[in-house]
This record gives sequence, structure tokens and C-alpha cells, in this order.
Amino acid sequence: MFVKRRTTVLAALAAVLPLALAACSGGNDTPAQPSGPVTLTWWHNGTTDPIKSVWEKVVADYQKAHPEVTIKAQPLQNEDFSTKVPLALQSAEPPDIYQSWGAGDLASQITSGKVADITADTQSWIGQATGKFGEKWQVDGKQYGVPFTQHFVGFWYRKDLFQQAGITAPPKTMDELNAAVTALKGKNIAPISVGGKDRWPDAFYFNYFAIRECSTQVLQDSVKAVKLEDPCWTKAGQDLKNFLATQPFQTGFAGTPAQQGAGSSAGLVANGKAAMELQGDWEPGTMSSLTEDKDLESKIGWFPFPSVTGGQGDPNAVLGGGDGFACTTRASKACTAFLQYLVSEPVQTELAAKGTGLPVNAVAAKSLKTDTLRQVNDYGTKAPYVQMYFDRAFPTAVGAALNDAVANMFAGQGTPEGIVTAVNQAAAGNK
Repeated sequence: MFVKRRTTVLAALAAVLPLALAACSGGNDTPAQPSGPVTLTWWHNGTTDPIKSVWEKVVADYQKAHPEVTIKAQPLQNEDFSTKVPLALQSAEPPDIYQSWGAGDLASQITSGKVADITADTQSWIGQATGKFGEKWQVDGKQYGVPFTQHFVGFWYRKDLFQQAGITAPPKTMDELNAAVTALKGKNIAPISVGGKDRWPDAFYFNYFAIRECSTQVLQDSVKAVKLEDPCWTKAGQDLKNFLATQPFQTGFAGTPAQQGAGSSAGLVANGKAAMELQGDWEPGTMSSLTEDKDLESKIGWFPFPSVTGGQGDPNAVLGGGDGFACTTRASKACTAFLQYLVSEPVQTELAAKGTGLPVNAVAAKSLKTDTLRQVNDYGTKAPYVQMYFDRAFPTAVGAALNDAVANMFAGQGTPEGIVTAVNQAAAGNK
């Protein structure tokens, strides 16, 4: 979904892993043994700094330590993966490594027969490197991908704009958030920016209202069954409708991209044109590339999504997910060896230090760039429950139907019941 992400020592690189090389694969479960040099095509979403430069350095360092491997990286815009990956997996030559967000999305992709089962090649190290988070890249107990960062979603806000509006503390309840929206409007400040053009930022709001309205058990059961039956889902839609009625977003939000350019929703906050945005921990890294403000870091704060009165959900539960990569079958052993390197301490420390995401390797958390990112990491890792974004938790087609239905409500169309119906109908058609 979304996202963008110090010094790597060559000696450390060489010691991180033995590289198994692969020439071709005989099948999804039993890839052929390596027999010579290999070229890996790598699709990732690091189109802008800081993550772009990090990945460039990773490729250069890895190839230097492993001259038998050539990595051809192809950065793609985040939003392009939802269309290009399914098409690539139906083609004769899909990428060897591609960006994957795990869960239901990955489960949909393995039906192509092109995604490699890397269980055997990861089982000796994945738990140590990623903790239990690596399980989100499993399908039916088999490992089909490896995460390199984990993410938690909350509100990023401008401390200076809050001060201008007389807001003395981050909102903890929806009533307080609504009051903050009113106060900011009173100072002619756009309260919240949202990248409606890309749809998935809209869905964060419905996701969070559902997490606040539905119990943890209902959330888990609904994702497993791929069906929304409990009344809490409709209540979440009503909460969203009520919030939209306060008109909290910037003018023209439906046509605003999330991360591309100074006029994007991230750029509006970065340049002081909006006070808040509901986004993941990648936000500081994204914003830094969209503004000339060298003091931005000191002006940005973070707070969790507010509580909802009467909701059955845990008020401390958090919406999140992660970024990872999956391997296709042609050169799965070489791909898996590279993924092992990506979750090694040197690379994870580099990612954390650059402010590009929260490391899955716990030893690298100490290198997070700012106190605010450490706050987010601490909040998310201690949360009683982490719900993966629903558009990733559900099968791809069902997640897309959810995002579309929420976007329609943002556009002034649709109903709370319509969101539930859209998901259930998509699920029925997906079976």
C-alpha cells in the first residue's frame, strides 16, 4: 500500500548469509537447485528519497559482496502494484522479487502458480529476524513472502498549526477531534488532508471506525469468513458518514493524490497547508521529500486514532500492516537469500535511521530517527491488537470493493449499508 523508507559494512554484508543461486525452478514447492550466476528483477515502490537511495545502496552493496548476483531494480509508483502485479503473474516472465503486503492480497496472488513457497528456505531465520510479524506473509501455514518493515497508522499533525488554533493537546476522543476541526476552520486552516484520488487513504477512516466499533473477535471472525454480518460494521459506516458531515478535509480532496508532489495530501501537511493527515509511520519520510522546510521534523507530532463512545472495540487497538517482498518461482533460492539480507541488522538499522519505516528486526528499533517514530513504534508494538488494513486482509477483489465503496461515500454517494453490501457481494463473487 502506501509507503515509502547508516552505514553498511561490506564485511557485515558478506557474513549475513550464504547466497544460494538459482537458474530455474521446477515448481512452486520445490524450486530447482542453483547452478550458476543469476539476475534478479526487483519491483519495489521506492520511487523517492529516502527509500530510493537506501535501495540503491542495498543493491550496490549486495552485488559487491555477491558478484555472481545481478539485481535489476525497477521502482514503481505504489498505486501501480495493484494492477501490474496480477498482470505480471499471468505472464511468462514475472519479476523475481516484487513488493507484497501479505495476508489476503498474497493469498490471491499465489493462485497464479507463479509465487514461490519459501518456507524451507526461511524457517531457520525468519522468526529471529521478523518476530511473529512474518506470519502475515504466510498462507495456510506456508511462507510466501518476507516483511521488511511494519507499519502503524495514526494522525500526523502540525504542532504549530494546532497552536495557532488554540488546540492545547492532541484529541483523544471523536468529540475532541471534531472540536479541533472546528477550531482549525475558525483560523482558515484546512483541518485534515486526505489523498482521495488514491482511495486507500479514504479507507483508513472506515477501517478505524470498524476497529473502534467491532470487538477483536468480530474483526478476526469477519476477516476469516470474508463476510461482514455484525451490526458493528454498519455502525462504523454511520460513524464515517457523521464525520464526513463535519467537512474536515481540504478543498478538492477527491482529486488529491496521497504522496505525489507538494500538492499531495502529504505535501499539504509538509508545507503547512493542512494541519493533520491519517497515515502510517512512513509519513515523515514521505513529507521530507515534498518540502524545502528543513525544520519540518520539529513541527510534526503524532497521536492515535481517537476513541469512539459506545464502541465494542479495544480503544488501544491499532490499524497497521507492513511492507515486504515475495519471490516468484524462477530463482526463488537467490531471491530468498536476498530477502534474508533485507531483514539483517545492517539493512534494518539503515532503514530505521533514515526514517523510512519501523524495522521488523527488533534490534534495529534503537536506530529510529526521531522520538516521534519511537513513540509510534512503542505504541504499535505494545498495542493489544493490530488489525491489518482490510484491503490487504481480505482477498484482493474484496479489498478493492471495500475501498471503492468507501471512496463513493467520500464523494457524497453511498450509504453505510452499501459498504457492507459491497464487501459481501464481492466476497460471494470471489468464491
